[in-house]
Amino acid sequence: MGGTTALSLGPATELVGRELEADVLRERLRDPSVRLVTVTGRAGVGKSRLAVEVVREIGGEFARVAALDPAGVRAGLPELPGLPEQPPELPVPAGLPGRMLVVLDGCDHEARPAAAAAVEALTGDPRVVVLATAVEPLGVYGEQLLPLAPLPVPGPRRGPAGGADPHEVREAASVALFVRRARDADPSFALTEENAGAVAEICTLLGGLPLAVELAAMRLRLFPPHLLSARLRGRTTILSGGPANAPERHRSLAALAEWSCRGLDDGARALLGRLSVYEPGFGLPAAGLSAEAAVETLLDRGLLAVVGEEQGELRLAVPEPVRSHCRAELADSGREGAALDAHAERYRQLVTTALPGLRGTEQGRLLRESAAEAANVSGALRRLRERGDSETVAALVLGCGLPWLAQGRLREGLEWCDDTVEAGGAALPEGVRARLADLSGVFALALGDPQEAVRRHRHALALGKSVGDRRQNALASARLGAALLRAGDPAGARAVLVTALNALESMGVTGGAADAAGSLAAVLRAEGDRRKAQELLDRCVETFRRTRDGRGLAGALRTAAALALEGDEPDRADRALRESLRLYGSFDERTELPGALEEFSLLLLRTAPAQRPRTVRLLAAADTLRGETGAEVADEWRSAAERARAELSARLGWTDFAVAWAEGVRMTVPAAVAEALSSPAPSRRAAAGTAPEAQSLTPRQVQVALLVSEGMTNRQIAAKLDISEWTVVNHVRHVMRRLGCSSRVQVAGAVGRWA
Repeated sequence: MGGTTALSLGPATELVGRELEADVLRERLRDPSVRLVTVTGRAGVGKSRLAVEVVREIGGEFARVAALDPAGVRAGLPELPGLPEQPPELPVPAGLPGRMLVVLDGCDHEARPAAAAAVEALTGDPRVVVLATAVEPLGVYGEQLLPLAPLPVPGPRRGPAGGADPHEVREAASVALFVRRARDADPSFALTEENAGAVAEICTLLGGLPLAVELAAMRLRLFPPHLLSARLRGRTTILSGGPANAPERHRSLAALAEWSCRGLDDGARALLGRLSVYEPGFGLPAAGLSAEAAVETLLDRGLLAVVGEEQGELRLAVPEPVRSHCRAELADSGREGAALDAHAERYRQLVTTALPGLRGTEQGRLLRESAAEAANVSGALRRLRERGDSETVAALVLGCGLPWLAQGRLREGLEWCDDTVEAGGAALPEGVRARLADLSGVFALALGDPQEAVRRHRHALALGKSVGDRRQNALASARLGAALLRAGDPAGARAVLVTALNALESMGVTGGAADAAGSLAAVLRAEGDRRKAQELLDRCVETFRRTRDGRGLAGALRTAAALALEGDEPDRADRALRESLRLYGSFDERTELPGALEEFSLLLLRTAPAQRPRTVRLLAAADTLRGETGAEVADEWRSAAERARAELSARLGWTDFAVAWAEGVRMTVPAAVAEALSSPAPSRRAAAGTAPEAQSLTPRQVQVALLVSEGMTNRQIAAKLDISEWTVVNHVRHVMRRLGCSSRVQVAGAVGRWA
């Protein structure tokens, strides 16, 4: 019937990050109704190891365990009594009578047809359960699949600049595996603040693939983490040194990648090569693909991986080490340049096509798509620059202006503007250089350097005058006015903005005129003319709403909120800021969102003092998000934020303040926006006395309700009141029932209405 497979128990190894999959596999193998379980996943993901460790644990529950070589089995299997005795490498004692576990490890490539036929014959006997491992499903009736994905990798690091937090990085299972194998190679190895960032990068570059992570960890004998990560950025297939007794494909990533690509037809192999030049996270439409058969084949075999989803569209990647292997094949065959050129042209078209819709009804969708494809757009720019195509690079950079601003890629945008002008030199038309200088001023202002922004916008105007482009000159003048206001020259800003606004309106440049009107309203507010500022701002808001320019509207609403606060209208300010936050959150805005969060935090501190922990979290999130963009804030605004932090620290106590701040630092953009929007809106307080709904609560329930309104969890409330967490749960239930609330957010709102 065929010999035993190479599956060997060997020394016991603890599974890292596979606790859930091991539980599921144990449960399925113990289920008498299950005939076949196939553990599927990419080569190197750890299918065999999972099977071995689970068999080691529960093999004694079967009357017999046999490990068969998938390549040697045949369809015409004898009856169950004729199956081989337990092989010496699986010395499992007899257990429950009657059931037999057959293990088929590695049902891939040439072994796949025979293995599938053998499985069909074996599973016909109710006393047999088959555990198979394969890259893709066997396709046998009744097959139950257990997909095995690579281990999670660390997320983007949040918080202040400097070394990564080793405790936070270690939470990723791929890092935990790396550390354990690194200690096998060097018992003195420890994850520290100095090397945690490099270790996180190594695990991310390798996509969390367990075999790759283990091979990398063993290389610490030769290279410290920071040098190893630098080597892997070029090509991951340099990793080798797997155990001598392991299958050939497990001894190096080059061999693993070559084995993974075996058996592909010409169409699938050509597609895989073409997609290998794409950065991870591309969408099928961006790559010019649909759900064609070759795509399905690559997905089934793990040669194309789903890495996310955006607006209902899958985001894909060719995983390592397959990507490095395919890139090397392209280079060796002389086809890499053509593939890179085709990639660059596709993304040039994508940016060009999106440009008209970025200031209209499609803005949100296009900004989200641009963010998802950002790495590929950057790759296209690098390729075009290598080719010396300066004008095409300039056009692409100009098309990326608004997306880069929304993504917070400010320093990168500024550098691309400057590098493109320098590389193009006199060969670039003056009109193009003027637009690049103007865009660079926008980035400089967003980075918090208004004087530099003024200089760049004036340079843009000087270049533009010789070209005679009235529209571009008016737009540059409007941006100069915004920079002059931030630089402390409201009179100069007003003079420039009035002229620019009139010119833009006369030319029918709706979006530019609305931007200029918004900036002029901010100038009038700074000069104390609130009435004219409000009139102008109302026109501006109406235009942005009509044209569906969400980012422009969000900025105008922030100015409207500031005007409302100066008029002692906190309710109106709250509504404006909430709408602004919702708009920014809808397309994951990074540059202007931190300011909006801070403005909302200070309003919350003024109108809802009970929300202090939430206010701290929002301030921390804003500070962290701004730090990621590299932007600086004006001194007067920094002083206001610092005063708020000092007040909050004094009111809450240092420990509670530090806990809330740490929670805010780790917030994503969606989480920060949700945190702000879930706070109670300001409302008119009762003249005196206690709100009627509060009178129905016991004193302890009032305490709990107040702490819930501050955003505390049940565990935090229990610690604060020195009671059990279960007691808090009961109190919260009673509070919600008596106040007629169905959520903690509604409880916070009810408490906010108390006098």
